[in-house]
Amino acid sequence: MSQLQRFLFDGLPVRGAIVRLTDAWTEVLRRRAANTETGAYAPPVASLLGEMLAAGVLMHAHVKFDGALILQIAGDGPVRMAVAQVRSDLGVRATASVGAEVPEGAQLAELVNRDGKGRCAITLDPQSRGPARQPYQGIVALTDDAGRAQPTLAQALQGYMHRSEQLETTLVLAADGAVAAGLLVQRMPRQGAGNPGGAGDADEDYQRIATLAASLTREELLALEPSAVLQRLFWQEKLLVFAPRHGADGPQFACTCSRERVAGMLRALGQHEVQDILRERGNVEVGCEYCGQQYRFDAVDAAHLFTSASSQPPAPSGVQ
Repeated sequence: MSQLQRFLFDGLPVRGAIVRLTDAWTEVLRRRAANTETGAYAPPVASLLGEMLAAGVLMHAHVKFDGALILQIAGDGPVRMAVAQVRSDLGVRATASVGAEVPEGAQLAELVNRDGKGRCAITLDPQSRGPARQPYQGIVALTDDAGRAQPTLAQALQGYMHRSEQLETTLVLAADGAVAAGLLVQRMPRQGAGNPGGAGDADEDYQRIATLAASLTREELLALEPSAVLQRLFWQEKLLVFAPRHGADGPQFACTCSRERVAGMLRALGQHEVQDILRERGNVEVGCEYCGQQYRFDAVDAAHLFTSASSQPPAPSGVQ
């Protein structure tokens, strides 16, 4: 069962979260493998996408935000685009577009950043929009301050949090064909002296905890339950552990596609374009890249799309 666990270090300006995605993650992989056009992800691509999804859950866990957090990587390697989305209710989905053969054992630089031009965008997309509620986007360079390619997604995101958010962060990520998991430890924003984020030995405390977190191996993160990881790393620390989110309240695969959304996309495409597709193929078929759901529109459906409500025939008596 997929699970998100948040925690605080009692009396210290340090917070953390650990996520373990099992059924939510394997559903992403199952739907991709079931797609006869694309087939299953190569292991290095699946590993990258799983790490993105775990990172998205961890980052959303500390954001007071009603909407979706979207991680999107684009680059010049075999992986042209990779997207992971996490909603406030912990509905998750992810997809990747692969344009070339993926070398065995390929890492981040080989997958999306061969020439140092890869970028990761972090978008906060509010549930309801308005003048004061518009999407916000930050750009993460996949290189360090010296222009060298970052070897891992975790290091790239750590650098972004430090530079852009002024939050010292330690992030450990791992994913395989069964589990996508991550641990985040973060120094909380500085506050006045005497508060949890105040002066004193806070720097030393954070560095001690960050060192412990960084000692977590990929194998341990994938094999151990969250409670076991926390016990293994922080058994000498005083932890305040929040109730875990799992089951119906935890991370679950969820897709927001619908026939209505696809219809809106076709209207935006335009009537002439849709008619051209109908003449060529007989129908318009659109597949969701996230969940694999296929939506088919024939000539009658298409005509209905571009018929104004005022000119449509009235509904039969008794039908609302």
